[in-house]
Amino acid sequence: MISTEPLVTVIIPTFNRADMLKSAIDSVRRQNFSDWELIVVDDGSTDHTREVVAQFQDSIRYIYQKNQGPAAARNTGIRHARGRFIAFLDSDDQWLENKLAEQIKVLSAQPEMKICHTDEIWIRNGVRVNQKKIHQKYGGWIYQRCLPLCIISPSAVVIHRDVFEKVGLFDETMTVCEDYDLWLRVCHQFPVAFIEKPLIVKYGGHADQLSRKFWGMDRFRVRALGKMLEEKKLSPKDKDATIRILKKKCNILINGFEKRNNFEEAEKYRKIKNRF
Repeated sequence: MISTEPLVTVIIPTFNRADMLKSAIDSVRRQNFSDWELIVVDDGSTDHTREVVAQFQDSIRYIYQKNQGPAAARNTGIRHARGRFIAFLDSDDQWLENKLAEQIKVLSAQPEMKICHTDEIWIRNGVRVNQKKIHQKYGGWIYQRCLPLCIISPSAVVIHRDVFEKVGLFDETMTVCEDYDLWLRVCHQFPVAFIEKPLIVKYGGHADQLSRKFWGMDRFRVRALGKMLEEKKLSPKDKDATIRILKKKCNILINGFEKRNNFEEAEKYRKIKNRF
């Protein structure tokens, strides 16, 4: 199953999700594509995560680190990866059995493509739900489509390791939206292949999701947008689109903070808005 130099390294970052982790691992092991290695990065779990991984004996590389967040956990996996391609799987998600096979087929047929993602099935609180139009997925040069919100799921991606050498790793200072930040950097420089069929199952609604713990997720998106503008590498059209979305998000945050009588934070985003 695992060769010395596998084609794909699968990275599962996890934190206190032992009861979900086994299903994620099983979905990797059920793949009808076999040239992979699996790394589980335990980001400081205090539950029985280690025991869950131990059930699989030597088929998993297990790395434990103190709790640093999902960006750091994924970066640890990338640094230890031996595969030419990297695939991420969040520990609360699962893959359909032909996920890797179909993506590697696409990437092999189009070597100019360095990243491929797929459509998704969404389960919320045990019930399948339809994605809204704003979550629609796309392929090609999709930088501007990535500006409003994250439309690429880490669990849906296979990405050539060369991409990280050009754009860098996940920003470990981003508490959330670290994937949004990375995909902006990636999609600014690379076209994206998209498989228009759901090949992953994303589960939501559980209390430990980071997106449920923070009000004002646009705070982190504004930061990522500002980083893109400060690098001064965007084309005129991409720059204009980035500024437009940044200002829109700043307005939302200003209104939100003012309703909460947090005028200091509101002024902070007013200054950011006026800087660009």
